[in-house]
Amino acid sequence: MSHQYPVSLIDLHMHSLASDGTMTPTDLVRRVHAAGVRVMALTDHDNTAGLEEARVQATALDIQLVPGVEVSSEWNTQGIHIVGLFIDPKNNILQGGLSRIMAFRDWRALEIGRLLEDAGISDAEAGARAMAGSRMVGRSHFARWLVREGHCADANEAFGKYLGRGCKAYVPSDWISMPEAIGWINAAGGSAVLAHPGRYKLSGARLRALLTEFREAGGIGLEVCSGSQAAGDREHLGCLARQLGMAGSVGSDFHGPNFGHAAIGHLPPLPDGVEPVWDRAGIHLH
Repeated sequence: MSHQYPVSLIDLHMHSLASDGTMTPTDLVRRVHAAGVRVMALTDHDNTAGLEEARVQATALDIQLVPGVEVSSEWNTQGIHIVGLFIDPKNNILQGGLSRIMAFRDWRALEIGRLLEDAGISDAEAGARAMAGSRMVGRSHFARWLVREGHCADANEAFGKYLGRGCKAYVPSDWISMPEAIGWINAAGGSAVLAHPGRYKLSGARLRALLTEFREAGGIGLEVCSGSQAAGDREHLGCLARQLGMAGSVGSDFHGPNFGHAAIGHLPPLPDGVEPVWDRAGIHLH
């Protein structure tokens, strides 16, 4: 089935407490169900720890869960996120690669804590880890801790003053190459999709070059409809997908209430003539 499927009932990009979301996988699936969405993908950053819990709740609520992950990578010094859909989360190649990324994230947390200490802010690393619990520690946890402790008014100030590029506690990323990340996803039987292309602020020529290299490396699609893109991006990205023979995906990038992304179930349909990624992957959505 394909273009006749109501895309508003599909959301293939969201996050839970297993990465930088604010809801447990169980509560996230319940929210998906309440929104009337029938097919969801849990795509936490660089880990698949929340998938089993999500699967149990999705089965109970008759939600079709697409196993996924969002892999951090790099293309020509540009940080690029790649959503892997329909993956086998037990695949050794994928899990070995994700372990490498998580080790870097752990080291980066130590460095951010040290730099904040140098800037006169003590106990930031411990505070961020406490906020993350047993989950991945990311810059968002440091931002939330800085806000909670009164060092910043909001997350935007935390990134603008301390955590963003060129700031006092900025640690440059050392992500894997885009082709390597795509290779992990493909090895796990998944479909590699470029996440939120509009967020990278690339020129038209650079975006086309990125998508061309993404396709040549084994990626099959891009998020044409994303919860974190400008209103005019949908038609432009749909046109690029058609021209380059790439499939289109839809995903809110939901992290939790009040995050500024589209609400679950409120995504527009794919533009006419754009092949859905689930069709390209040969996946039957029921």
